[in-house]
Amino acid sequence: MLRVRDFMTRDVVTLGPEASAKEAWALCREHEIRHIPIVEDGRLVGLVSDRDLRDVSPGRGDREAATLQWVGLNEMMVRDLETIHPLDTVEHAAREIHDRKIGCLPVVADGELVGIITSQDMLRTLVELIGGGGAGTWIEVEVPNEPGQLANLTDVMRDQKVNIGGVFLGPASRETYRTITLRLETTNPSAALKSLEAANYKVTTVESSAPTGGPYEG
Repeated sequence: MLRVRDFMTRDVVTLGPEASAKEAWALCREHEIRHIPIVEDGRLVGLVSDRDLRDVSPGRGDREAATLQWVGLNEMMVRDLETIHPLDTVEHAAREIHDRKIGCLPVVADGELVGIITSQDMLRTLVELIGGGGAGTWIEVEVPNEPGQLANLTDVMRDQKVNIGGVFLGPASRETYRTITLRLETTNPSAALKSLEAANYKVTTVESSAPTGGPYEG
């Protein structure tokens, strides 16, 4: 089970409600972050984003600096926050961020801030789960929508001694079929493809996921 605690940022940059917008903006730029939780006596009381800070800024130059200096975070922070627990699933966090159209979720346990998980963390998690950091090959196989088809495909890959780095299921063009997408940890899937064809499987797409990208040619 993928838990929020395994993907959240633990070293969270925070400020107190008495801090100024200028201080918050400086931290955003220094740490290259977009959200700053506001904490008072160890408890989460609000959140400010870089968008909030831009909204209170009238423009560039000395006037901007003066305005940010005098605007307190307690005047502008969002207080009614959606939070998540570190033992919640990453799927739940992703759904909350997507459905609520927000950029992050503070992670709270026993009333205290223990981390933050952002939309960027979600993208990083997706890349890690699909093995996007390394070379490999994506193949799409159209199979009957019947139990046991995934196990049969993995048996073929096992016989070819090819590791599977990721599996995704989706609809197919035919009503009684479905598509199983496998990420193979090889850049030369020729033998695996021949074995699938010999087993009467229809491979609809083959594409390299090497850093240079591009379709497989074999």
